[in-house]
Amino acid sequence: MLSDNLKTSHPERRINALEVRNLCGGVSDMWLHRRMRDSDFPLPIKIARRRFWREREVLAWLDSQQAS
Repeated sequence: MLSDNLKTSHPERRINALEVRNLCGGVSDMWLHRRMRDSDFPLPIKIARRRFWREREVLAWLDSQQAS
C-alpha cells in the first residue's frame, strides 16, 4: 500500500539527506549510510557533491519495511 505522503507529493520530487532522515524517524546520517550499504535502500542522486533522493522511492522503501 502506498503512503499517503506519496499520493500527495510530486512524483519526481527530490529530497536531501536531512529530509530523508526525518522521513525515516529522525535517524542519524550513519544509519542512512548503513541502510544504503547493507540493504535495498534507494541510492541517492549526486548533484554538485550533494545527495538527493527521489521522495517516492524512499516512501516506497518505508512502506515495504512496514509490510515485512
